[in-house]
Amino acid sequence: MPDMSMLITDQLNNSINIAFPPKRIVSLVPSQTELLYDLGLNKEVTGITKFCIHPQIWFRNKQRIGGTKTVNIDLVKKLQPDLIIANKEENEKAQIEELRQIAPVYVSDIRTLEEALEMITAIGKLVDKKQRAIELVSQIEKAFQHLTPLNHQLTAAYLIWKNPYMPAGGDTFINSMLSKCGFINMFQNLHRYPEIQISNLSTDYLKLPSEPLSVNRPLPPLKNCQLLLLSSEPYPFKQKHVDELQTLLPSTKIMLVDGEMFSWYGSRLLHAAKYFKKLIEQIQG
Repeated sequence: MPDMSMLITDQLNNSINIAFPPKRIVSLVPSQTELLYDLGLNKEVTGITKFCIHPQIWFRNKQRIGGTKTVNIDLVKKLQPDLIIANKEENEKAQIEELRQIAPVYVSDIRTLEEALEMITAIGKLVDKKQRAIELVSQIEKAFQHLTPLNHQLTAAYLIWKNPYMPAGGDTFINSMLSKCGFINMFQNLHRYPEIQISNLSTDYLKLPSEPLSVNRPLPPLKNCQLLLLSSEPYPFKQKHVDELQTLLPSTKIMLVDGEMFSWYGSRLLHAAKYFKKLIEQIQG
């Protein structure tokens, strides 16, 4: 049979034309690498990043092409992919433009659960695993439909980094997951991952800024943080960090959480709702 082609629009509204089905795929996004595995691909995926730790068998055996923001362009070129899968936030725009000279690049842009499900459906279609993608989306939707949010309002912050401290802002996928749990993100009016001081978590402030702040401007104090979540990634927060921060925030509940459950928007979502249910139960006591 002659090779077919497929024209598809990615989540940045770029039209890409690929050889269908693609036979050599490079994935630059850990959560989407795991998705490709759960869609039933194997030999088709020829290159992954050093952060694509799931599944372990791929992490051990697939060609690694650098980090998500430090892609080795020459290595990718040697793999001769006919499809590259990237993400607006996780990969560098300049590198994506370079990679477009090698092969079509599908770029996802995900801030909500709905956008994550759209991506899963689109990639399933793209790699000739449409029915499996439909099944995954159905399972994820069903799991989240059965997730009961926290039974009382709780002002929360979710830290992804230390030195400087950086929380998830309102236009992030993490914010969407916090909302699904019933947590009120105290930084929901700010863009991406602003730099803060710990004092910003403990001082009352009656009115949030009406306009998102630049990370270069000082952040005003916000309302008291009742729940502080410390992520396992990208910064690997540990119990010692909980202990350090607890002395500074004695009235705040501080917990370590699995960053993959809050920030991986591929098939890891199959497990996220169950994890959130246990977390909510733990908080409610």
